Amino acid sequence: MVKSVKLGESVFVPRLAKLERVEPLSPKEKLFRFSFQDDYRLDHNPGQFVQVSLAGIGEAPISIASSATRGDWFELGFRITGNVTQAMFALKPGDVIGIRGPFGNGFPVPQMKGQDLLFVAGGIGLFPLRSMVQYAVDKRDQFGRLIILYGCKEPAEELFRGEVREWRRRPDINIMETVDRCPLDEAWDGSVGVITSLFPRVQIDPAKTIAMVVGPPVMYHYVIGECLKKGMRKDQILLSLERKMRCGMGLCGHCQINNVYVCQEGPVFTYEELIGLPEAGV
Repeated sequence: MVKSVKLGESVFVPRLAKLERVEPLSPKEKLFRFSFQDDYRLDHNPGQFVQVSLAGIGEAPISIASSATRGDWFELGFRITGNVTQAMFALKPGDVIGIRGPFGNGFPVPQMKGQDLLFVAGGIGLFPLRSMVQYAVDKRDQFGRLIILYGCKEPAEELFRGEVREWRRRPDINIMETVDRCPLDEAWDGSVGVITSLFPRVQIDPAKTIAMVVGPPVMYHYVIGECLKKGMRKDQILLSLERKMRCGMGLCGHCQINNVYVCQEGPVFTYEELIGLPEAGV
């Protein structure tokens, strides 16, 4: 599904976007803020992605890490995983790249209105989930409770420290953090353990809660199990399979799972939709 591309425009032609700001988030990740050089707006849905291209290097799909409610700019966050992201880490404010999109279905926001939202982010899974958190904060009266569970390997890898502190100070957000391990020389006031260790402390109304889960593949099976134990239905658990994408157009087949193309029919799916697709890894 292609969204925000106007009739008559080619989805194959990148638009030029200028880098406005670079923010180091951890030793491995950075956040990049871009704005288009023309009057184009992404107007993306939370959970969608764009194709980022650098001339002479290549193109890669990257989830949008900010909400369209925040302004004309948009933010992308990632760690080095290939040639494109390695080259992007060397960019400086004022540099220009190519952007195609947004692509994908994103989170089903209209169906989520009035519901309690449970965010479960593992590591860099917080990047795509951040777009939905920001949207829910900016449209706060449209949603019920906001519960955020965030886990990473160790304190030095925590993303968006300042923003996470802001979420923690808000009385209308319940956020819990954990790390897999905490070195003796690091300060940490959260929990220590895998992200599923937070679930016993989570109180939800399963009849009106939507869970959004993004993180490493190994996390999905166990988090899904915890959600089901809480009484949630399979269609109330949303998962992103954005890690499988490459071309974003359904042409290369890299993200194909049986007859499903993740970049076109996803990257967001309900657990119910993925049960019959064992290659999805959930």
